[in-house]
Amino acid sequence: MHATTPAELHAMFQRHFRAGDLDALVLLYEPDAVLVPQPGTVMRGRAAIRESLGAFLAMKGAFTMSAPRILGTDDVALVVADWTLDAKGPDGSPLNLAGQTADVVRRQSNGHWLFAIDSPFGAAGAG
Repeated sequence: MHATTPAELHAMFQRHFRAGDLDALVLLYEPDAVLVPQPGTVMRGRAAIRESLGAFLAMKGAFTMSAPRILGTDDVALVVADWTLDAKGPDGSPLNLAGQTADVVRRQSNGHWLFAIDSPFGAAGAG
C-alpha cells in the first residue's frame, strides 16, 4: 500500500509505528531522506533512518499523533502534527516524549508520497 496524499502518509506512519513494522516505516522515506530523531542529530538515508527508528520501536511504547495540518503545493507539502510516545527507558523508568513534527513530504513520479525531511521536534530539530 502506498500513500496517495500527505495525510495518508502520516496515517501510515502512525499505523506502522504502532505495529512495530520497521520495514514498512523505512519504505515511507525517500532513499536520501533526512530524519532528525533529536535536536542536533541528523540521520541521512534509509539505512540511518532504519537504525534510528529501530531504537524508538525497541521502546515498545504507546505512540499517538494528532490529525496533521498540511500546507502544500502540487508535489511538496509541509505536514505538522503533535505526537507523544510513552515508554520505558533502558533502566525501566517511565519515558515520556512529545513534540510537534514538521515534515516535508514529496510526491514521487509514480504519484506516491514519501517523507523527504522528518523533523519530529519541529524547528527545534533544525538547530
